[in-house]
Amino acid sequence: MEWPGCILFGSDVHAQVRALELEHREIYESLDPDRIEAWLDFAPFDGAYSDDFGSSASGGRGESYVAAQRATFNRVTGITAILDIVGQRTAASPLVVDLLGGDGLISRVAAALGRTESEIVTCDASPFMVEAAWAAGIPALLQYAQFPLFRAGSVGGVILAYGTHHIPPQERATVVKEAHTILQPGGVFVLHDFLVGSAMERWFGEVVDVHSVTGHRHSHFDRADIESYLQAAGFAEIDVMPLDDPFVVRAPSAAAAELAMGRHLVEMYGLTRLVEEYGETGAYRRAHELGRAIFRDETAGRASGAEPYYAADLGAWTLTLGRSAVVGRGVA
Repeated sequence: MEWPGCILFGSDVHAQVRALELEHREIYESLDPDRIEAWLDFAPFDGAYSDDFGSSASGGRGESYVAAQRATFNRVTGITAILDIVGQRTAASPLVVDLLGGDGLISRVAAALGRTESEIVTCDASPFMVEAAWAAGIPALLQYAQFPLFRAGSVGGVILAYGTHHIPPQERATVVKEAHTILQPGGVFVLHDFLVGSAMERWFGEVVDVHSVTGHRHSHFDRADIESYLQAAGFAEIDVMPLDDPFVVRAPSAAAAELAMGRHLVEMYGLTRLVEEYGETGAYRRAHELGRAIFRDETAGRASGAEPYYAADLGAWTLTLGRSAVVGRGVA
């Protein structure tokens, strides 16, 4: 895929709405025209907006992140669990809004698994990510999670995952409240992130912040935060629970599995400074070493124990880095 230097369709909300009207009628009919016009008047995409997931030419790590998402099943365990939770809804609408959808990974995993119970619309604040989603045939919409463009009571599910910590703490309650507003009665909201003190927080602080061009200084959640946001938003039923969300790779040899895991980590988090220091293959090895050290405790007890093992039923070497996430579930 060739990535243009200036993303046009990704920032053209009118064009996205027209495409939804023509190709995805149920999504289109759930949109709020007044909110769309208010959003366009706000127009934050005038060059002053900082987009960590934009193109490398703009100082972002978008191409690298998109490349990592091509390995769809590296993160299938956690995404399947999220789909299971949002699938518990009793709301009539099959529409599920993926608020931080990036280039549409959750939608792709659902399609690959044959999960047809939901119609997922991928939303993101990055024009680059929205453009990438449409390029892959995934319906997408440019919006802030703080300002969804859907009518009140119009959707069956809302997912807030894989980047929730990027939302400024002072705006998180607003995001959860807005999610509650657009849900139908019986709709399910899923908030996913990694806790303060988790291995993932350590990974972001010790590795991503140091070795990526964008840095990574965002505060994570504790359980009390999540529960208070859900309560304040007015959800009738609330749960906060752990969620197993590992990275898993498969390869024809143990060494290849270690390199595949390292490559996933380098691309996923844009660890370009490791590449500059060690070269491409060396960066993959170093990323795997760092990941194995940081995620050792959360991987303990799994079949792989953070080391590659041969899965005879798959005919491949498998390597797992365990990640323990947390999920808040709210039922409207």
